[in-house]
Amino acid sequence: MGYYTGKKILVIGGTGTIGNGLIKELLNQEPSVIRILSRDEYKQFIMENQIENKSKLRFLIGDVRDYDRVDRAMDEIDVVFNLAAMKHVPACEYNPSEAIKTNVIGMENVIKAALHHGVETVIFTSSDKAINPTNSYGATKLLAEKLVQAANYSKGKAKTKFVAVRFGNVMGSRGSVIPLFNKQIREFRKITVTDPNMTRFMMTLSQAVKLIMTAGDISIGGEVFILKMPIIKLQHLAEVVVEETAKRTNISLESIDIQTIGFRAGERKFEELMTKEESEFAYDLGDMYAVVCSDSARGLEVFYEKYKKAEVESYNSSEGVHITKEQVRALLKEDGFI
Repeated sequence: MGYYTGKKILVIGGTGTIGNGLIKELLNQEPSVIRILSRDEYKQFIMENQIENKSKLRFLIGDVRDYDRVDRAMDEIDVVFNLAAMKHVPACEYNPSEAIKTNVIGMENVIKAALHHGVETVIFTSSDKAINPTNSYGATKLLAEKLVQAANYSKGKAKTKFVAVRFGNVMGSRGSVIPLFNKQIREFRKITVTDPNMTRFMMTLSQAVKLIMTAGDISIGGEVFILKMPIIKLQHLAEVVVEETAKRTNISLESIDIQTIGFRAGERKFEELMTKEESEFAYDLGDMYAVVCSDSARGLEVFYEKYKKAEVESYNSSEGVHITKEQVRALLKEDGFI
């Protein structure tokens, strides 16, 4: 059926929004087993009761910070997805040492255990905030990306391939602005925005899941895969959610206030998907880019020379063209967010 058919899979941090979507898609490929390692027993309980085909699921309580637990969970595993992260920007800004323990040391634990057990593939989920980072969260994700790439080229005789995928903002995910806006409208008749001119790269949950699974399938090892994503202006997103929520709930549009509250700790006005320097070593795969290491001795160029090179430029949301308000509305409707 596909790359994951018959595989023994470990999903670390698998009880979040992306983990739920990933596990449902993986089950369609008939894997041998899916182990879900996370530290939140309540979310595991919810997932266990929501997924119908649970016979192949194994729920393990544990933390990516704990090497011994990660090592035991990885016994006889073929494919590892590391989704575990501290990802709330202000929380990481105020607690940087905790972000390091989860996002950096946790990734080190995954790499070490994968090499110990001879895992076939490790897929790490990174963020556009890792590019020219201005906050602790982005800095930890950048370092984790570097660990993943270094692991691929310092593994000796081990056959494990290590690959990273770089996300933008996943629409509708836990802690994202769309569910927050909906809650604020229903409860307070207002929404709060940091800066209406802020721009972000946005992707749907289905796109995020497809990117992760494709990366594990087609990768040689050492690449960073980046989905081509639309740029959305926060003002347009806020206005569309207000208009559609008002229409759906019979709340008067005039009664809903859009308040500008300023930037939170660590936030910035725009995000970057790829630096100009990286784009020199990036290949256009159609709906995504593959960034390879600049060290030609590592040989990835030979495989990717069948693809055209990416345009050499900085891929950031301040210089790119954002989609229109009506395109934002159509995108949200298409994926059932409004």
